[in-house]
Amino acid sequence: MDENLILSTLNELKNEFSGQIHTENALRHIYATDASAYRELPIAVTYPKNESDLIALIKLAKEFKVGLIPRTAGTSLAGQVVGNGIIVDVSKYFTEIIEVNKDESWVRLQPGVIRDELNRHLTDYSLFFGPETSTANRAMLGGMVGNNSCGSNSVIYGSTRDHLIEVRAILHDGSITTFKNISEEEFRNKCSENNPNVAERDIYRKTLEILSPEENRKLIEDNFPKKSIHRRNTGYALDLLSEAGIFDHSDKPFNFCKLIAGSEGTLAFITEIKVNVLPTPPKYSALICAHFNSIYDSLKANLIGLKYSPSASELMDDKILERTKGNIQQRQNRFFVQGDPVAILVIELQRNDEEELNKEVDALINELKEKGLGYHFPVVSGEDTKKVWNLRKAGLGLLSNIPGDAKPAPVIEDTAVDVNDLPDYINEFNEILEKHDMSCVHYAHAGSGELHLRPVLNLKTSEGQKDFRLIAEEIATLVKKYKGSLSGEHGDGRLRAEFISYMVGEKAYEMMRQIKYSWDPDNIFNPGKIVDTPPMDTSLRYSIDQVTPEYETILRFDDYQGYIRSAELCNGSGDCRKLASAGGTMCPTYMATRDEKETTRARANILREMLSDPNAIKPFENEEAFEILDHCVSCKGCKSECPSNVDMAKLKTEFLHQRYKSKGVPLRSKMIANVNQVNKLASITPAIYNFLIGNSFTGNLIKKINGFATERSLPSIHNTTVKKWYDKNKPGNFGFKQPTRGKVILFCDEFTNYLDTPVGIKAIQLLTKVGYEVIIPNHEESGRAHISKGLLEKAKALSNTNISILSQLVDENTPLIGIEPSALFTFKDEYLDLCDIELKPHAERLAKNTYLVEEFLMREIELGNLKDLEFKKESKKIKLHGHCHQKALSSMVPVKKLLSLPPNYVVEMIPSGCCGMAGSFGYEEEHFELSMKIGETVLFPTIRKTDKETIIAAPGTSCRHQIKDGTQRNALHTIEVFYESLI
Repeated sequence: MDENLILSTLNELKNEFSGQIHTENALRHIYATDASAYRELPIAVTYPKNESDLIALIKLAKEFKVGLIPRTAGTSLAGQVVGNGIIVDVSKYFTEIIEVNKDESWVRLQPGVIRDELNRHLTDYSLFFGPETSTANRAMLGGMVGNNSCGSNSVIYGSTRDHLIEVRAILHDGSITTFKNISEEEFRNKCSENNPNVAERDIYRKTLEILSPEENRKLIEDNFPKKSIHRRNTGYALDLLSEAGIFDHSDKPFNFCKLIAGSEGTLAFITEIKVNVLPTPPKYSALICAHFNSIYDSLKANLIGLKYSPSASELMDDKILERTKGNIQQRQNRFFVQGDPVAILVIELQRNDEEELNKEVDALINELKEKGLGYHFPVVSGEDTKKVWNLRKAGLGLLSNIPGDAKPAPVIEDTAVDVNDLPDYINEFNEILEKHDMSCVHYAHAGSGELHLRPVLNLKTSEGQKDFRLIAEEIATLVKKYKGSLSGEHGDGRLRAEFISYMVGEKAYEMMRQIKYSWDPDNIFNPGKIVDTPPMDTSLRYSIDQVTPEYETILRFDDYQGYIRSAELCNGSGDCRKLASAGGTMCPTYMATRDEKETTRARANILREMLSDPNAIKPFENEEAFEILDHCVSCKGCKSECPSNVDMAKLKTEFLHQRYKSKGVPLRSKMIANVNQVNKLASITPAIYNFLIGNSFTGNLIKKINGFATERSLPSIHNTTVKKWYDKNKPGNFGFKQPTRGKVILFCDEFTNYLDTPVGIKAIQLLTKVGYEVIIPNHEESGRAHISKGLLEKAKALSNTNISILSQLVDENTPLIGIEPSALFTFKDEYLDLCDIELKPHAERLAKNTYLVEEFLMREIELGNLKDLEFKKESKKIKLHGHCHQKALSSMVPVKKLLSLPPNYVVEMIPSGCCGMAGSFGYEEEHFELSMKIGETVLFPTIRKTDKETIIAAPGTSCRHQIKDGTQRNALHTIEVFYESLI
């Protein structure tokens, strides 16, 4: 393979290619891994836009004997979408839902359609697609077909294969065909010399040759996994293909879709998929979340649960549950967990009659109690069921947030056995692990006979890699003993394919090889997967005895043993690839662009790749890493929503600090970091400053000089400051009666003080009006701007000073109150890892007693300390947009509850993530377009549809500015709205 010649040809192909072809180093490194233990650097990354693009790539691949690696969300766990060929990512353009036929209950779509997006689309038809992976909010139908995905509800909805009707595909010679149900006569015609599609004819002929002999079909039946195991994906599904009537002259149609499902993109390139869809699930559902003191008891209980025809029976063990305690979002989802159970089995019952449902729930719980299985049986229904399932779905990502290099490894996590064999199989499984002094994580699909089992291994060491192979070999032997499937739903890929010949025997394996090469004689479709694979312990993500570099940082990364290991927390599960319609904040740049390079995963990958390179000189000066990190808006969505706890905002600001130590700080970054000093100077003559930035000539000149977008307005300076107004009006207690409810310390942040003075004044008036003495001590600015630009030494000094001053004034009876979320949350986030280590206990106490004004007021109301509030009678409608940092580090619930207190106020949350401004990001010339794209995902369209009488409310100063520039609507701070509601 002449890589230079391939690259040259790819560059020539760009002229006729409708999509994009990328050969730059950064993107290749980003795509070198998936969610598995493997790493291979591809030659190029392509985003085809149509079938013509795909045909051009196939022709190039045949010419140069280079592999094409199909990719959608890239969350494969067995290394299916890594390879040293050309990545063909269809997730960006092949995203159309082409046709829905409600009468016949099917949908035709392209492979890049996300499973949950499909079901949102099908809501209007009262239909849905059944199989649901834990990654369903980013998993795409192409990948689900490739892996024959199942998911938690496979006990009633089966696998993707069960719903696959037709596939349109491009074959190895560039010809296009459709695979679907055909009769024996149609099959014979496909084999005929009259068939003009030679590639298609060869496929049918070879299949007939292999499966016609009865002894071959008998050999397959005897050697493949038990038919009672629905989750069986060992190699190619010759067992299912051989059941067609063409071989016994029955009426059962032949359909190559049985083979294509689970073939991992190794046979052809899929461009369209037709699947059957189902009526929406029963109206009523309940989750019995049974707690157990042993895994064995939970699996015996699983057999009882299956008697009640559940829609799901899912396991979480203590190791998974322990990891949920350290994740902001998942802590909220643990509401049903009592104590520290060894296992929780979540059994879902769905019925159309609520009374029937309740009877069966009671009957199931009573039977479990009678058999002495379980000790606590909370029943969850309604909206809370989403929290339970989100906790369960987070399992894969949560496994990566264990500190250190030893992690639960994806090696034997996909074995499936007959569900009745599962308790004994798991007992033997754990005995094998104990023999090797290993521990294991157990979770997922108990109801289908498949638990995701992950031993804890350090794959950076030679011993860990040796154990990686050892445990794979021993468990393969155990699975074969139970006539199970080594791959249940995650595919064979690089990981398990080496063992297929052992699992089914050499003769059956040779049949698989013949099938592969009849479809793909040049081995261009995802080579090295399923057949003729390299050893399973080669091309691993980490080299043997790899030394993890240590860097001296300003921020502390102690929780995960250093900077690099904090980036390595990313296991590739791709939670950051969800779209805005899925909810949440992470990752706004991906939501706007659908580009992999805009994900938290991509940024973590590039950091790991570039900074772990032992040959790298000044790795923090790497321009490609900087370019990938540059679009991170530091929304902090990943801090709460990434189950692996990848904190990209923290990683980025430290990266910038390290980079600027040697390269120097850019002028614009210095100016933005020191914006408080700029505003302080401007406040001397605010009218002149506002005139200069406000008129098009001087304003645009100032923007261009500073590298700001001319389309962006600049914030004006108020004619006074909050602190000046406070000093002037404090003697008269701001026009209100003397306080009766105690003191609060107000952090007068740098943004409110100069730019949002009326908001700061209203906050003081509001707190005073309801009876609190407001004290503004002589503190420093928050340092938020310095942190965002990587000027961490100055930010550290500011944090030390503020902690020293405020920790002496603040306690549980005298809290610290703030107005601007981005400034206040430095006390609850960055300061804890930024301040001098001896100040950390003071910082932690300070953080516990720090609240936004709205949070504080709502807390006081719920404690009964504010019972006498009187509200106006007028009606108001309010649309509320939350600040990213508040959503990530706290909650918007108190804000919504506070604004809903006035009897005639109706508050609706705008289901938006980041507004797109993100501090200075949206001002910067090169980021303006992306900033506005982010706003257009949800926020701007929602506001434009809102009538003028509806109040738009947003706590963040940047958010209000973005709303103004993007929609020409003035948004109010929530404090202003609430103050005006009071009599």
